[in-house]
Amino acid sequence: MTAINTVVDLAKDGEIAVVTVNSPPVNALSADVRDGLAGAFAAIAADPAVKAAVLVCAGRTFIAGADISEFGKPPRGASLPAVQDAMESSPVPVIAAIHGTALGGGLEVALCAHYRVSDAKAKFGLPEVKLGLLPGAGGTQRLPRIVGANKATEMVTSGAQMGAKDALATGLVDEVVDGDLTAGAVAFARKVLAEKRPLKKVRDDNSKLGGSAADLAPFFADVRKANAKAFKGFDAPEANIKCIEAAVALPFEEGLKVERSEFMKLMTGLQSAAQRHVFFAERAAAKIDGLPADMQPLPMKKVGVIGAGTMGGGISMNFLSVGIPVTIVEMKQEALDRGVGVIRKNYENSAKKGRFSMEEVEARMGRLTPSLNMEDLADCDLIIEAVFENMAIKKDIFGRLDKIAKPGAILASNTSYLDVDEIASATSRPESVVGMHYFSPANVMRLLEVVRGAKTDPQVLATAMAMGKATGKIAVVAGVCHG
Repeated sequence: MTAINTVVDLAKDGEIAVVTVNSPPVNALSADVRDGLAGAFAAIAADPAVKAAVLVCAGRTFIAGADISEFGKPPRGASLPAVQDAMESSPVPVIAAIHGTALGGGLEVALCAHYRVSDAKAKFGLPEVKLGLLPGAGGTQRLPRIVGANKATEMVTSGAQMGAKDALATGLVDEVVDGDLTAGAVAFARKVLAEKRPLKKVRDDNSKLGGSAADLAPFFADVRKANAKAFKGFDAPEANIKCIEAAVALPFEEGLKVERSEFMKLMTGLQSAAQRHVFFAERAAAKIDGLPADMQPLPMKKVGVIGAGTMGGGISMNFLSVGIPVTIVEMKQEALDRGVGVIRKNYENSAKKGRFSMEEVEARMGRLTPSLNMEDLADCDLIIEAVFENMAIKKDIFGRLDKIAKPGAILASNTSYLDVDEIASATSRPESVVGMHYFSPANVMRLLEVVRGAKTDPQVLATAMAMGKATGKIAVVAGVCHG
């Protein structure tokens, strides 16, 4: 094995070269990765003993995208187009072996290989629209040439990912490998050589686009009309559509020019700068001062919620939706029935919109246990109080919970502004008390304010944050202060 640099190695399995990217945590396309790939493919091109090449990644994923931290900084290292050209113009077949996720720039690199294989769990996507951008390395021009303009438009305007099964059906991958991915990719490379398969360049094949510009004009009009409300105010979705239209209407190189022009408009605009700021802010929020990065959360198999009103019902839905059973407690049967009815209605409305099946509605409702008895919370790992903003009521509830909840259970308050330390003082276990403040409607709003009390145990804090992430929230730690 030869180390091209600190993050890329080149090895040989007989006449097959194996290029391995190992740049934790997600093998992003940093300058070092690009330099390593450029060096590896230059070495492959110069070695007559190499008959085919496999590109694979170490760790938990294939190249998961661009290195966003480089955006807006002076360029350094090999350019991404240069790396892509080295792969696409390779004198020997290049096979990309994909596991984890091939997203954004990662998928754009894979599309420059002559063939692609993956494991059964791999995901593929171009999610740049979520950062106010579009794929800027040929993604809008190559993807429609392999999955069709219709599917490509859906993917670039939504950022949706495609699984391995669909990728195989569309031709995005040529084979799904069982067992060891690298060994499977090398075996596939040998098959390519044995069958004398051609060096297939995605850029050169227009047969899968789905029709001419005139044929597809009604489709693009329908996409704009159907998504007018969702796209309103955002520049990136329209720019992505324009680029797919260019892929259909123009030769590949001309389409690339349209893509580059639209990309630079977005990259230098305020919207993308703001969306990238949010991207990094959300990740910064997950890093908690004074908490070890390897802190393991407590196991959370069952949740209790006190209060079946707007907040309690919405909070319960977060857990029911991800498969966690919930016991919801109210004081009166009428209030309990009304709260459970609202939860069911919300789920049924989602089913009517096609988000999931009626069977899924019943599955989620089946995880809900309504009760008028607070003692039924005794087996819960996490209990969230969601009653009126009244300190006396909350302290009374926490005093009762202290006697009911099992040892080690987390006791959380949904209070929006009351003193969590004073609430915790009503218990003999203030280390188990934390604030978990949801925003209304709690089943929709993504922000979760996790309030760290003076005596909150670090593992309790880590668990509250982990539960936020598990239920699709952006959890942010706050201290105890009025309001």
